[in-house]
Amino acid sequence: MSSQNKKEKKHRIALTLMFSVAVFVILVITAIIVGVSVYLIIHIDITNSIFLKSSNFIILFMAFSSVIIGTALTTAVINIPLVPVNTLINGMNRLASGDYKVKIQFKKPLSIHPTMVELSDSFNIMAAELDSTEVLRSDFVNNFSHEFKTPIVSIAGFAKLLKKGNLTEKQQKEYLDIIEKESLRLSEIATNVLEMTRVENQKILTDLTYFNLSEQIRTSILLLENKWEKKNINFKLDIGEYIIEANEELLKQVWINLIDNAIKFTDEDGDVEINIRESEKIIDVSIVNYGVEIPSEKIDKIFRKFYQADESHSTQGNGIGLAVVKRVVELHNGNITVESSDRRTCFKVSFYKS
Repeated sequence: MSSQNKKEKKHRIALTLMFSVAVFVILVITAIIVGVSVYLIIHIDITNSIFLKSSNFIILFMAFSSVIIGTALTTAVINIPLVPVNTLINGMNRLASGDYKVKIQFKKPLSIHPTMVELSDSFNIMAAELDSTEVLRSDFVNNFSHEFKTPIVSIAGFAKLLKKGNLTEKQQKEYLDIIEKESLRLSEIATNVLEMTRVENQKILTDLTYFNLSEQIRTSILLLENKWEKKNINFKLDIGEYIIEANEELLKQVWINLIDNAIKFTDEDGDVEINIRESEKIIDVSIVNYGVEIPSEKIDKIFRKFYQADESHSTQGNGIGLAVVKRVVELHNGNITVESSDRRTCFKVSFYKS
């Protein structure tokens, strides 16, 4: 057990003892009050009645008094531990109703106890995460609708023009090319959504094999040849020959998405650098492009589904690729980081050796 877990366990035991002491204090106070009352009845000449001095009466008086006084004290004192419970329940009810801005804060003296601080902090973090998830859901719906609507409107518009006729052969070909391009774009979005769903639902990595990582990256570059040739991009490779154990099909998507992303945002006649570095415990793959950089405030958002740093949607893409990349890397127990400044953007994928 870690020192942190031991500390948390100690705090919870202390909280339990605190409530136990509160119960004990109630019992002691009840016993004192009843004892004093009985003493007064026996030793002070309140009345000369034999009935009042009989043992049966004293026993009944003690029992009845204990119940009444104990109930009264418990009712008065129990509000102390119930206050944080009510606060928590009220906060949970507000969360259930969709108010994700809710925060809870306990009052003293409970607010200074480490366990209660942990409870309030955990609740507030949960509320903040739910609020963030709601924002993501809203963004996802908006972006998804935009990505599907744009090509559909384009296809419908040019199909309508073709239907009217009175077009030159050149115009007909141009419009048909656009319809074909937008149809392929829709198909790509659907394929990426299905792929995203597949990797999101995958919990255990299967089909692990040993293969040449360097060769896989070179193959991925060749598959994107049409894109980088159009921009006359030069690839600078320092990747040696490295063997890795992974799911070859899934990992191939990582390199295709990252290299495609680098090509997209590299200036014409620019360079894309790919490096592989290996240490005793880690294999790092870095993909660097020079051109449009990612604003610092958007770095944490680029791995969201359908999020695009270019919110004008003027660049090609649908914002799914990097979400797939992140999930696949996580399935391989790796991590991906991004640095972007001075027109230089570097995606680094790290895999930890078993």
